[in-house]
Amino acid sequence: MTIRTGAEYLAGLRDGREVWLAGRRVDDVLATPVLAAAAHTVARLYDLQHDPELREVLTYGDGAERHPLSLAAPHDAAALRRRGAAFRTTAEATFGLLGRSPDFVNTAVTAFASAAAFFGKADPRFGRNVTAYHAACLARDPFLSHATINPPLSRARSSHEQDDPDVHLRIVRETSEGIVVRGAKLIGTLTPVADEIVVFPLPGYRPGDEPYTAAFAIPVATPGLRIVCREPLVADPGRLLSTPLAPFEEIDATCVFDDVLIPSDRVFFHGDTDAANRLYDATTARHHTGQHSIIRGAAKAELLTGIAVALAEMTGTHTFLHVKEMLGEVLGSLELARAGVLAAEDGARTSEWNTFTPALAPVLALRYHFPRMTSRMIEVIQLLGGGSLLSTPAEEDLRGELWPGIERYFRGAGGVSAEQRVRLLKLAWDATGSAFGQRQMQYERYHSGDPVRLAAAQYTGYDTAPLLRTVQRALHPERQPAGPGGTAPDPSAANGHRPAEARP
Repeated sequence: MTIRTGAEYLAGLRDGREVWLAGRRVDDVLATPVLAAAAHTVARLYDLQHDPELREVLTYGDGAERHPLSLAAPHDAAALRRRGAAFRTTAEATFGLLGRSPDFVNTAVTAFASAAAFFGKADPRFGRNVTAYHAACLARDPFLSHATINPPLSRARSSHEQDDPDVHLRIVRETSEGIVVRGAKLIGTLTPVADEIVVFPLPGYRPGDEPYTAAFAIPVATPGLRIVCREPLVADPGRLLSTPLAPFEEIDATCVFDDVLIPSDRVFFHGDTDAANRLYDATTARHHTGQHSIIRGAAKAELLTGIAVALAEMTGTHTFLHVKEMLGEVLGSLELARAGVLAAEDGARTSEWNTFTPALAPVLALRYHFPRMTSRMIEVIQLLGGGSLLSTPAEEDLRGELWPGIERYFRGAGGVSAEQRVRLLKLAWDATGSAFGQRQMQYERYHSGDPVRLAAAQYTGYDTAPLLRTVQRALHPERQPAGPGGTAPDPSAANGHRPAEARP
C-alpha cells in the first residue's frame, strides 16, 4: 500500500531542513508549537486515507497499491465527480481553512504529467521528467508545497530589469548535473512542513526573462534552500477554546534559493517566456486546481454561514426580520458557491491532453466573487455577534473561581450554557476578527492570484459569441423565427404598434 500514514509523514520531517522562524533557525519543526500544529493537521489528513469508511472516497486501487485520487487524472464525468468528492472530504475535515492541503499541489502535478507533451516541446527531456516525477509521487505519496510568485520589488519592471538581478529566482548556470538557481519565490504556504516544493512560472514574463522561467521540484531539505516563515498568528496553539481554529494556522513562508542545484531529472521547463506565460492554463493545471479551490471554498462558506445562523439562534435574534434578511443573504451566497462547483463539473470537457477538465468560466467567476461573498459573511457574523465578541472571558475563567458568576452572566438564550456561548463567540471571533481570521480573508483575496488579472482572464478566455448573437437577435426582432402558429411576429407589433386590423 503506497499511501502513507500520518506517523510516516511526521517521521519524514526530521530531515535537516533549514527553516527560520522569528529570527532563529528551527532545529526541529515538530518541536515548534505553531509548526507542529500545522504538521499534525496534515498528518490527520494522511490518516483519513486509511479510514475504512473513507478509503474508497480518497484513494484508488492500482493492482496491490493504493494512491490518492488527487494524483489520478480524470478521463470522464464520473471520475471528475469522484475526485471532487475526495476534495470535499478533505475540505470538510479542515472546514475549508487549509487552502494548500496535500491534494492541491498533487492536482497540479497530475495536470502537468497529463500535459507532458507541452513540456516536451521545449525539450523532450522535460516531458519525460514531469511524467517520471508524477510516477514518483504515486510511489511515495509526498506532501507537496509550491511557490510561484516573484518578490514584488518593482512591479513596473520585468524580472531581468530589476535593480538586483538575484532577487527573482533565476538560473545562474547550467552544469552536467543540472541547473543552479538563485533568488526567492513566494508564497510557500505550509512549505516548512512539506516534503517537497514545486516551483513553476505564472504569467507575467517578458522577452529577456528567459533565465527566470524555471519549473522544477526538489525536497525541502535540499542544501541551499532556506525557508523563512512569516510571523505566527497564533500565540499558543494549545489554547483551543480561545483559538479553536489554531490547528489550521497555515504557515506561509518565503523560499530563498542560495545557488541551489536542481538535478537534471527534476527540471520540467525553462527558457521560453511565451510558454512560461501559458504554462498554467495550457496544461489545464488552472482548471483542475480550480476545481479543488471552489470545492474548498464552498466548505469554508458552510462554516461561516453556520456560525452566523448559530449566533442568531443563540441570542434569539433570528426572529427579527432584518436578521432573517442577513441570514438569507449569506445562505444565498452559500448556494451560489455550491452551484459554481456543479457548473464547473457539468461544463467539463475532454482537453487536448485527453483529460476530463472542469469548465474554467465558473471557476474564475467564483474565485473572483468568493472573497466578496466571504467578506460579507464575516461582516454579518460580526454584526450578529456585536459587542459580545469583544467581552468574552478567557478560557481559564471558565474553570476558575468566577465560574458561578460566568454561568449566570454569560449564558445564552434557550438554555445555552455559558461555556457553549463562550465557545461559539470564540469561534466566531477566531474566524472573523483575530489575526488568523484576517489572514484567511487576505488569503482568499489572492488565493488564485491578482483579482484584476483574474477578472481580465475571465473576459479574455470567455466565448462571448453566443452573447453577441443574442444581442443581434434583440436588435432585429423582425428576423425572429416563426411562432408556434407558424406566423412570424409582426414587425410593427415588435416596435410597440398593433397591426391595423387589430386597432379600434
